[in-house]
Formats: sequence, C-alpha cells, structure tokens
Amino acid sequence: MRFEILGQITEIETIAVGSGIREIARLRRAYGRGRWRKRKGMGSVRLPDGQLRLAEIHWYEATGIGRREYKIKQLL
Repeated sequence: MRFEILGQITEIETIAVGSGIREIARLRRAYGRGRWRKRKGMGSVRLPDGQLRLAEIHWYEATGIGRREYKIKQLL
C-alpha cells in the first residue's frame, strides 16, 4: 500500500534487534551491514484515496543507513 507519512512519528518502540529480526539476512543483502532494529510508532498518514488517518507504522532502521521499508500495521 502506498501512503505518505505526515508530521512526526510518536510513541516509538523497538520491537526486535539484530538476530531477533526474521528478515535480517535480506536487510543486510539489500542495504548493508548495520545494527538493524525493527521499530514501531504512531503517526498520521495520507492514504492513496486522500484520507488522513492515524496509523500504527512499522519499519526497519540501522545506524548510518536510516529508516527503510515503512508499512502500516493498523489504522486507528
């Protein structure tokens, strides 16, 4: 699903780190080695049909690489 994140993501929590991430091998192949973390937070998003909604967003991030692969897990 394509969407646009509006403003800042709040209530950020770490879900998994390093080998606790199921897709760690794929992330390292695609983006490089780093201290990978799977994180989640709350943020406002604009959906493809133009709706503005609050959503729980998950993503992966690593120091020096940044945030990658955002996905909406739940619309609130």
